[in-house]
Amino acid sequence: MPYTLAGFCEYREEIRKSRFITLAAPINSPAEAQAFIEQHSDLDATHNCWAWKLGDQYRSSDDGEPGGTAGRPILAAIQAQACDQVVVLVIRWYGGIQLGTGGLARAYGGGANKCLQNAEKIELISRVALHCVCGFAELPLVKLRTAECGGLVNAEHFTANGVELQLAVGEEHIETLQTRLADLSRGQIRLDRQTT
Repeated sequence: MPYTLAGFCEYREEIRKSRFITLAAPINSPAEAQAFIEQHSDLDATHNCWAWKLGDQYRSSDDGEPGGTAGRPILAAIQAQACDQVVVLVIRWYGGIQLGTGGLARAYGGGANKCLQNAEKIELISRVALHCVCGFAELPLVKLRTAECGGLVNAEHFTANGVELQLAVGEEHIETLQTRLADLSRGQIRLDRQTT
C-alpha cells in the first residue's frame, strides 16, 4: 500500500565532519516538488541533492556529487519506504573528509530513509470518480454517508431541482455507498461513474 507524508519532516546528522540535513514533504504535482526544492535549497551548502516521486513520474539530482551517489539513493529510499507523492531534499555541507562513492550513497540514501521512517504517513487510497444528484434536504446525509465510506466530495453544483455532486470513493466502498444512498432517498439517488 503506498503512503504519502502527513506534512513536512526533517532529519539531521553529521557523517565524518560533513553536515547533512534531509527535508521531506508531500506533493501533488511536479511543479510543487520543484517549488519545494527551490524554496528549501541552501545556496551556501556544498550540495542540494534531491528526488521526488509522483505516481509513475520521478526525478532526481546529484547536484555535483559523482553520478548516481545522491539522487538515485534518495529515490531508492522513497521507494523502499513505499512512499508516493513525496519530495526529499538532502543538503550537504562538505566537512573536508572524502566519503567515497559508497559512503556518499549510504549517507544520502540513509538520511532519506531515516527521515521518511520518522515521518507521519498517510495511506494513499485509490478512489473512483462518481457523480450523483440529490435533493437539497438530502445533501447533509449524502455527505455524511460518503465520508463514512472513506469517500470525498470533490465538487457540488446547485441547480433549481437539487444538487449535483462529484464524489471520489474507493472501489470496494461503491456498492455500500450506493445501498446507503438508495435507502435514504427511496431509491432516487444513483451513483454513476465519471467518464473522462
